[in-house]
Amino acid sequence: MTRREMREHCFKILFGVEFYPTEEIKAQVEQYFDAPQEDDVAENGTEEVVHNVEMKEVDRTFLTDRVEGIAGKIPELDARIDEVAQGWKTSRMGKVELTILRQAVYEMQYDSEVPSKVAINEAVNLAKKFGGKDSPAFINGVLAKLVTEE
Repeated sequence: MTRREMREHCFKILFGVEFYPTEEIKAQVEQYFDAPQEDDVAENGTEEVVHNVEMKEVDRTFLTDRVEGIAGKIPELDARIDEVAQGWKTSRMGKVELTILRQAVYEMQYDSEVPSKVAINEAVNLAKKFGGKDSPAFINGVLAKLVTEE
């Protein structure tokens, strides 16, 4: 499974977890993996898979560890985002954008294998796919400020 696919799965799980108490993270992750494949019809009329969690055990373990790692550092991640998001506090941000920012900041601060530029680019791509029309620019702006501060 590609890193991009892993990021998308991670985003989906973290987004869903946002609506439940932190004590339920493990149960929410398991529920994500137990959900059946889901298909949808794309704008061009072709059928596409929107949810498929068939993956190797090593990928599943990585993803579970990543979600739990991010969820365990939410207060730190939010504080870092609040430092650079001028005029925006995490409490006012949309859940999609906040989830994407948390994931990217985690990668930038705690994953030495992911260059900051890659984390930003992938976050912008997630924002294009799941966010509103202004989401990519917002995500890019916030994350770019983190890089310039380092």
